[in-house]
Amino acid sequence: MRIEEAVRLAKAMQGENLTELHIVNGLHPNLPWRYYPRSLSELKKALPEVSLKAFTATEIHHFETISGLSASEILDELIEAGLESLTGGGAEIFDWEVRQHIVDHRTHWEDWSRIHRLAHEKGLKTPCTMLYGHIEEPRHRVDHVLRLRELQDETGGFQVFIPLRYQHDFVDMKDGKVRNRLQARTQMATGAEALKTFAVSRLLFDNVPHVKVFWVMHGVQTAQLALQHGADDMDGSVVEYKITHDADNYGTPNKLTRDDLLDLIRDAGFQPVERNTRYEIIREYDGPDPARRESPQPMRV
Repeated sequence: MRIEEAVRLAKAMQGENLTELHIVNGLHPNLPWRYYPRSLSELKKALPEVSLKAFTATEIHHFETISGLSASEILDELIEAGLESLTGGGAEIFDWEVRQHIVDHRTHWEDWSRIHRLAHEKGLKTPCTMLYGHIEEPRHRVDHVLRLRELQDETGGFQVFIPLRYQHDFVDMKDGKVRNRLQARTQMATGAEALKTFAVSRLLFDNVPHVKVFWVMHGVQTAQLALQHGADDMDGSVVEYKITHDADNYGTPNKLTRDDLLDLIRDAGFQPVERNTRYEIIREYDGPDPARRESPQPMRV
């Protein structure tokens, strides 16, 4: 996007009680380095109260290549422009046995961990992720989590762990074609496997305070159940999401409002609490209605 277009779209969301912009992009072959700090600076100028969570470690590594600057210098410039947190993407699965088949960039565990370590040293708190349910085995997931746990012991900078369910049937929205070179070797994790992944991750992460379920990649009903299996954070409210949509064949919507999320959390038996990017409480809401829970309710479809 042109920076002016990004600012226009962001400002259009102000009526949604926006608290955070979560920004990632591909490794663009032609955009100059200066585009990225300028984009954050202009967004922060337009929306000074909104937190900017932007860029994966993979993108920071790419910025090193196109700018000639070190990751430390890049992070300093981005922080000055308004960056409050990196995103957790680019982690996928760290074990090289699997990773060489699933990523087509050169940012692997050594650089991913180096960049998050630097971010933590500069006072940023960041999320960490794992993409599961493709060609990896359970041992690769455990190795992935243990690497992150060891880094967390060192820095204390991870706020939340986010398991991301691989979308086996992802269809390119531009032309309707399946763009998955591993299609013949993969099948998406079942709901039961997803819940086991959340539960084991919560048990292994004795040092990361939160585990998030990203409803877009799990479907709303599995996301509700994940709250009973170790997750304590349900992400949105998502206003615009273009990476995956309806990829799980379960009718996952492409948007949930704040009220939708409140209903989902209450129906799962929990009290909703709204947070900001720093996991500070913004607002506490009423908990579940006991009368509603005592009588059968129609299933959401």
